[in-house]
Amino acid sequence: MTTTSRRTTVPSGPVLRGAARKVLTTAGASVVLLWAVATIVFFLQHLVPGDPALTILGGASANPPEETLEAVREQYGFDQPVLVQYGHFLSGLVRLDLGDSYTMKQSVVSIVAEQITPTLQLTGAALLIAWVIAVALTLTTAGRASWWGRLGSGVEVVFAALPHFWLGVVLLVVFAVVLQWLPVVDDGPVGLVLPALTLGIPLGGFLAQVTRDEFDVAMRQPFVLSALSRGARTGDVRWRHVLRHAALPGIALSGWGLGSLISGAVVVEVIFSRQGIGQVLVAAVTAQDLPLVIGVTFVVALVYVVANILSDLASVLVDPRLRHSIGRAS
Repeated sequence: MTTTSRRTTVPSGPVLRGAARKVLTTAGASVVLLWAVATIVFFLQHLVPGDPALTILGGASANPPEETLEAVREQYGFDQPVLVQYGHFLSGLVRLDLGDSYTMKQSVVSIVAEQITPTLQLTGAALLIAWVIAVALTLTTAGRASWWGRLGSGVEVVFAALPHFWLGVVLLVVFAVVLQWLPVVDDGPVGLVLPALTLGIPLGGFLAQVTRDEFDVAMRQPFVLSALSRGARTGDVRWRHVLRHAALPGIALSGWGLGSLISGAVVVEVIFSRQGIGQVLVAAVTAQDLPLVIGVTFVVALVYVVANILSDLASVLVDPRLRHSIGRAS
C-alpha cells in the first residue's frame, strides 16, 4: 500500500484577490484620512491671527495701501466666507491643484516636488539604519537568558528614548566639530550619515524592542525545537526561521515608522541645514503661507499612507500564514 502525502496549497488567484481587497480597503480609509488631515490644517491656519493678503504683499514692513490689500483679498478670495474658501480648497485638492505659495510665488506642487526628494532620501536611509540596528540587536542578544540579553534590552530602551534634537546636536558636535570625521554641512552622501543616524537610532531601538518580544515567543515554538533536534545549528535557526517570525510586527510598524521619520525630519533638517520639506514647512508656518503649509502636510500624510500600504503587502510576502489566511478568506 502506498501512502501519498498531500500538501495544502492556496491558489494564487484567491491570494491575489484577497491582497487586492486588503489594499483597496486600506486605500479607502486612507482617502478619508487625507481629507481629514487637509481639513484640520485648513481651519487651524484660518484661526491663526494675521492677514494673508499682507503676507503676499511682503509683510507689514512693506506697508501696502489699503486699496492694494483689498484687491489682493478679492483676487485670492479672502473676502469670501470661510466655507466658500473651503469649498474652493477641496475642489483644488481633488485636481491636485494646491495653489501658489504666498511667499515663494511658485506652485505649491512644484515646490514640494523639488524638496521631497532630499527628505525621502534621508528617511529611507534612516529606516535602513533602524532595521540594521534592530536586526543586529535581536540576533545577538534576544532569546538569551544571560547578562548579554539584559544588556541588549537596556540598549534598546536607551536608543528608543533619545530625542532627535538632542541626539542630532550631540552627533554634530562629536563627529563633525570635535573629531572632524564628517562634514558639518554637506549635500552629498557623506553629509547624509549624521542626519540619518539621528533619525534611525531611536526608531531602531523601538523596532528592536518589538522584534525582541516576538523573537522570545518564537524561540519557544515547536518548530524551533524540531529544527534543533534535527541537528540544525542554533545560529541558522535564529537567522533563517525565528527572525522571519520576529520581524513581522516590526514590518507592520514600518509604515508608522516612516511617517514618524518624516515628522522628525523637520527637526533634523533644521539642525543640519539640509534641504527638504522640513525646512520648507518651518518657513511656511513662520510666514503663515497657508497653501504651502497645507501642501507639505498633505504630502507627508500621503507618504505615510503609501508606506502603510507597502508594509501591509510586505507582511503578506514575508509570512506564509497571512497568504493562507487571505486565500481562505477569498
